[in-house]
Amino acid sequence: MKWMKFKVKTLTEAEDIIISTLYDLGLEGAQIEDKIPLTPLEKEQMFVDILPEGPEDDGVAYLSFFVEEKEDGSLELNGQATDAEQIKAMVAEQLAELAQWMDIGEGSITVDETEDIDWINNWKQYFHQFYIDDILVIPSWEDVKVEDRDRLVLHIDPGTAFGTGMHETTQLCIRQLRKFIGPDTVLLDVGTGSGILGILSLMFGAKRVVGTDLDPCAVPAVAENIEANGVDPEAFELLIGNIITEKELQDQVGYECYDIVVANILADVLVPLTPVILHQLKKGGIYITSGIIDDKEETVVNAVRAAGLEVLEVTYQGEWVSVTARKN
Repeated sequence: MKWMKFKVKTLTEAEDIIISTLYDLGLEGAQIEDKIPLTPLEKEQMFVDILPEGPEDDGVAYLSFFVEEKEDGSLELNGQATDAEQIKAMVAEQLAELAQWMDIGEGSITVDETEDIDWINNWKQYFHQFYIDDILVIPSWEDVKVEDRDRLVLHIDPGTAFGTGMHETTQLCIRQLRKFIGPDTVLLDVGTGSGILGILSLMFGAKRVVGTDLDPCAVPAVAENIEANGVDPEAFELLIGNIITEKELQDQVGYECYDIVVANILADVLVPLTPVILHQLKKGGIYITSGIIDDKEETVVNAVRAAGLEVLEVTYQGEWVSVTARKN
């Protein structure tokens, strides 16, 4: 089996939003190549004691997406016959739209052919159970150790599109959520991905969660993780769309009905999101943000204050920042 590979040259800060946008087109199996140094925890997952020093991070990233090539050389995307040039044109159109409101760098696209690889399963060899404070995060292909059975256990299979909870930004949000969640908490998770934050919020005692995401792949990912953790599916509603620009989605989500809104997204997305999400928060509601690289802290703090929110706390882990605020 062969695949056509569509490779986008961009910036590391634009990786997440481009991946999400192109998944909407039906492109799957995103592969990221960048020079961001591995965290100590990521190094632990590589099964070596010492990794050689890599090149200095230059902010450039390459994102590769794969479409299966049929025996006759044709391609299919979302059930429709197509070809490499048509897909390349669609990708270029999406990149041009993104470039109107954020820096995506060069945004060039190359196309070539590659032999079949088990993209879905090969990455599993690098993902193993780990801890977030007293929480054990474990994939379905591993067993809980006897000594961990009294811990709060989060069973998570991220699939090919979403994270595992290992990233600093997710952990920053988890710690803030624990501070503010109560038995009557209704929470909105913007950019829910695999549902980690929403599922943990219900496990922490929240009453109800609504999640939004741009990527339809979030639907099966969240459903699988809800089932794996024994969470009531009626307590977690997932809506697909862009809450920043889609009035219909804003109406579905509802206004002034959330005790907490959490958004673990890029800083460049948090800036336009904040004045919109203000209307979803109850008076006195808590707004928890992350996905903020340290040199973007001031940008997000200023956006939060400009929306009329009171900044309660700024927390840090590695090079990442979380800003927590309140609607007074």
